[in-house]
Amino acid sequence: MKILIADSGSTKTHWAIVQNGKIIAKIKTQGIHPVYQSRKTIKEILHTELLGALPNGNTEQHILDEVYFYGTGCRNEWTGSMKDILSEIFPHTSKIETASDLLGAARSVCGHQPGIACILGTGSNSCIYDGKDIVENIPPLGYVLGDEGSGAVLGKLFFNALFKGDLSLEIKEDYLRWSGLTYTDIINKVYGQPLANRFLATASLYISEHLDSTALRNLVTANFRDFFQKNIRKYNYQNLPIGFVGSIAYVYASILKEVLAEEGCLLSQIVKSPIEGLVAFHVEKSLEKTKVHSMP
Repeated sequence: MKILIADSGSTKTHWAIVQNGKIIAKIKTQGIHPVYQSRKTIKEILHTELLGALPNGNTEQHILDEVYFYGTGCRNEWTGSMKDILSEIFPHTSKIETASDLLGAARSVCGHQPGIACILGTGSNSCIYDGKDIVENIPPLGYVLGDEGSGAVLGKLFFNALFKGDLSLEIKEDYLRWSGLTYTDIINKVYGQPLANRFLATASLYISEHLDSTALRNLVTANFRDFFQKNIRKYNYQNLPIGFVGSIAYVYASILKEVLAEEGCLLSQIVKSPIEGLVAFHVEKSLEKTKVHSMP
């Protein structure tokens, strides 16, 4: 049994090939988002970045038994669209399932147990998971209307403070020198080019290197507090373990833990990528199926 599992965010997609319960290959491609990217663009990413990187090249697609794709934007009608694309890429695979990245996060950090699962990456999301399905979800609303706690919103807070004078002139000049960007470049990347959320999230690279600055550390803290207030607080969270996935949660784990401790949260784990947890989930599921089929 050979399984391909994917966790796709707005910026990058992690793929793992699992055989006999063990990961035999890991691949990274750019993020796939069926809402913001065309069918043609997604197929080009899969052809150029995934198929050629598979062990044994493109012939690998003929011997994959199952494909599980968890992705941002894979909700409602977009789930079917993504499944159709994967069916074209892997025409000989008998089982292909697509689901939201949020369900992937829940299965990764909660497994088969109830809990709260959160994503803090380029975007953000959260849910209550009953051990099988998502039973409650505060809508994230995207980086324009929501996505509190995310890298994109951290970037918005940073650039707002940078150019409205809430950060020192020293930080402003240092960032512009560090990034090689001008005010005009930044405005163009946000308002004149596609996938502005990815660009906004790049500000985190600078912030994470300068957390000795109280002002920058406060931006991260404020971003996490806003995420808690507008998302976690809306759930009955007190008796449920909370798990986090995503680069922003992982990089700023110490600050995130401080905010959660202030609110009396029961933290379970913080992981950069849910792929390891998803592999464990599907391996366990596969073993259960094998046991059932082997029973007399």
